[in-house]
Amino acid sequence: MKKLLIFALLISLTFSMNAQVTTPQPSPSSKVQQRVGLTDITIEYSRPGVKDRKIFGDLEAYDKIWRTGANKNTIITFSDPISIEGVKVKPGSYAIYTVPGESMWNVYFYDDTNNWGVPEKWDETKIVAAAKVESHKLPFSVETFTIDINNIRNGSASLDLMWENTYVSVPFTVPTDAKVLRSINDALNGDPTAQDYYAAAVYYLQENKDIKQAKEWIDESMKMTEKPAFWQLRQQSLIYAKAGDKAGAIRLAEQSLAGAKEAGNDQYVKFNETSLKEWRSN
Repeated sequence: MKKLLIFALLISLTFSMNAQVTTPQPSPSSKVQQRVGLTDITIEYSRPGVKDRKIFGDLEAYDKIWRTGANKNTIITFSDPISIEGVKVKPGSYAIYTVPGESMWNVYFYDDTNNWGVPEKWDETKIVAAAKVESHKLPFSVETFTIDINNIRNGSASLDLMWENTYVSVPFTVPTDAKVLRSINDALNGDPTAQDYYAAAVYYLQENKDIKQAKEWIDESMKMTEKPAFWQLRQQSLIYAKAGDKAGAIRLAEQSLAGAKEAGNDQYVKFNETSLKEWRSN
């Protein structure tokens, strides 16, 4: 009996030592991952809530450095060099700090990510890039502080911050064009496939580059393709139209239209019908 009591006591003590109360974080952590062009961007931050408080100009004072979130400093990581207001930022991780203002914000990218909030000693030499951006009033309230990457194009995007009824946006550029051109050069000077020629041609079309070169590449791709798909013929027709070969563009769009109808792709049917109407009328 005594042994049983001792065993029960040990079990009870073990349970009490291991048991923990689990509650939600007041400012839950979040991770944003986004590819812009060929550049990977990651943001790690904590998300405080409004919780019936006045935020900017009160909880977060104007004209004072803010950690831009809660808890540990917000960290943004770039896989490639990016540019902010013409200043090149090397690949790596940086803390984001801001100075909110009624009409303008200062946004700093700081080369020290090991701080709990704002550094005890602010070091201006660690600012690798800064942006002064306009503060916009939202027509609605954002309860939870939000950082996101928006306005994504091949070579640019914006870092957007929203909380309460305030929104600020920091535009930046990424080195997509240089990376793609290097890739095109390497692939086409090696043993290029039909897909290599196709991708190069479509990129030149999208980025308003040498359209004659794009036409040569798309033609080469189609020669190497046993049965071009309707979406490939669509791109070829657009390249021909931009190169001034309207008759060729119409012929290719008709082929793409037939293929889209056969595949039951209403979107491409509409694309081609719209283009054919435009090209035939001019």
